[in-house]
Amino acid sequence: MRPFCCLMLGVALVGGGIVQDISAQTDQTIYVVTYIEATPSAQQQVAGLLRRLAEAGRTEGAIRFEALQRTTEPNQFALLEAWKDQRALDAHRAAAAAKQFRDQAAPLLLTPPDERLCVATDIAPDHQGRATVFAVTHVDVPGNSRDSALDLLKTLAQRNRANPRNLRFDIVHQRDRTNHFSVVATWSDQKSADEYQLAEQTKDFRSRLTPLLGALYDQRWYKPL
Repeated sequence: MRPFCCLMLGVALVGGGIVQDISAQTDQTIYVVTYIEATPSAQQQVAGLLRRLAEAGRTEGAIRFEALQRTTEPNQFALLEAWKDQRALDAHRAAAAAKQFRDQAAPLLLTPPDERLCVATDIAPDHQGRATVFAVTHVDVPGNSRDSALDLLKTLAQRNRANPRNLRFDIVHQRDRTNHFSVVATWSDQKSADEYQLAEQTKDFRSRLTPLLGALYDQRWYKPL
């Protein structure tokens, strides 16, 4: 399957306003990052519900629909979705599978799902291979640090995409908060993911990004369901 795809959306903050380039005006793709926290005793039930929801989403025409389980906190999950436009996402939400998931999952969750609607920031094609390790990172910076943080994120993405062991490195930002980024990176094995964590380029990125952050650097590791 292609990655979080289509055209790159470039956004610059100028004088407190938002200036979008031509590609941003034509790309209607919607990316959804959703965090889900089940009660510990219900994690297997919720995992099953999420698998079925992801399967239904793919049959409904999603560009991407992945259900993930956190490796360190197995009662926490994430959904990664990409839809060609808002209409496609709305149709999915109104479909029987999504309604059934909401009804069945509600009593099994500690809190309602935390859904972030996003648009593309920096997207590239996947490398071939089956991803078994996912890192989903939320990066939140003050508005006046957005451009500097984005330069660092793009540089890190480009360097990792040059490594065939990295299967995907995508950056999106929230539609209503353009200084809130979600970074999705995947690898085919844990060894490659560990090497990414320890790489000098990653350490350099973290040291440069930390002074710009407006909230904790929230990196979570997942496996596909």
